[in-house]
Amino acid sequence: MPRLITQTPDDFLLSLLDENEQTDKPPQNHTLSLADYLQTVQLVIHETLHSAWVKAEIRSVSSKSGHFYFELADKDTDGKINASCRGNLWRSNANKVIRRFEQTTGITPDKGLTLLFKINANFHPQYGFSVTILDIDPSFTLGEMAQKYQQMLQKLADNDLLTKNQSLTTPFDIQNVLVIAPENAAGLGDFRADADRLQRTKACQFFYQHATFQGNHAPDSIQKAINTGLEHLHAQQILPDILVIIRGGGSVGDLAYLNDYQLSAFLAKLPLPVWVGIGHERDRVLLDEVAHTSFDTPSKVIANIYKHLSSITQAAKNAFLQIGTISQQQILQHKQQINAPLLQINQLAKQQLALAKQQTNQQLQNIKYLSFQQIQQAKQQSEQLRALILLQNPKNILNQGYSIIRNEQQQIITSVNQIQPKQALNIELKDGIVPVTVG
Repeated sequence: MPRLITQTPDDFLLSLLDENEQTDKPPQNHTLSLADYLQTVQLVIHETLHSAWVKAEIRSVSSKSGHFYFELADKDTDGKINASCRGNLWRSNANKVIRRFEQTTGITPDKGLTLLFKINANFHPQYGFSVTILDIDPSFTLGEMAQKYQQMLQKLADNDLLTKNQSLTTPFDIQNVLVIAPENAAGLGDFRADADRLQRTKACQFFYQHATFQGNHAPDSIQKAINTGLEHLHAQQILPDILVIIRGGGSVGDLAYLNDYQLSAFLAKLPLPVWVGIGHERDRVLLDEVAHTSFDTPSKVIANIYKHLSSITQAAKNAFLQIGTISQQQILQHKQQINAPLLQINQLAKQQLALAKQQTNQQLQNIKYLSFQQIQQAKQQSEQLRALILLQNPKNILNQGYSIIRNEQQQIITSVNQIQPKQALNIELKDGIVPVTVG
């Protein structure tokens, strides 16, 4: 059984130090067991150390029967551990401390977080040194989170990732949408109600992948869901036009899990626009900063998709009407261009016809005149011929004292060689015919 120490811890340690300083040999009067010594250490710690606020990083945490068991550490600027110990948050106090911390910060004390603990040092001769956690300051964590948020934001800006996705052009037509959301989330149902209506009209197709949005595994789960969704679509030879990330409902504190640099950088580098609707109205997360377009609710995301599709549909209608108007104007213009030569041709044709008519009339007049002249000349010649003919009329000749001699066959005798002796002839005078016989 450990020997009881009646001196105060300080006096007892001083007496041991005095004896050790006086000789290097083991003390003769005060030979201590390990239990005696460690019990003294326990008393010294109990009497001299009081509760204090200490900043420490959680290396690991576990819970059992309502108790929480932490491994705490302190690191230098190079990340090397220079101090560590166990920390215990007992069940009697754990529920109040953890609940207040989670309600204020929205996160659960977990590995990798640096928190401000109110601790009380403990030492047990058998179990060694540990600290009892009395409280955790949520305001410090909120400050740390805000500082870390700004650091990640600056890092994204330094790596030209903050506006990389925002620089992408919004697709003219949104036909295929990959949606990442927690399974059975409250806001997802509202989103799908409107999305299904669009899909039934074949205006747009939606492909869903589910991920965890709470807890330390949320960033990895979201990134994995995105990769899986893209692979499935690629296998179907479908290229999504936009990526939609929505979180339907949930506490504001849950947003802290989405403030992850690796996930934000991954989204910023994607070759398609990322639309985010995390379900919060005032607080922004890192995903909002790098997203192509950010909305405060999932319903506004699907509303904007509907608005975009309606806009391009209306634009198409307007373009169609404009094409019709321009076509009519072009037709009218070409018709005018065609009609102008036709009018000119018609006018020229009329002029040619008028000229031809004038020329024809002139020619007709000329023909009439020439015809008249020829008729007059022919008439004159006819009169002359008539007069000549009349002059040569036998009666006229007979009246002038001439006679006509005919034979019995009534043939006119014009030569003496035609007359035979004793031939009977008829001599026609102006007043009668005298028969004669040639002697």
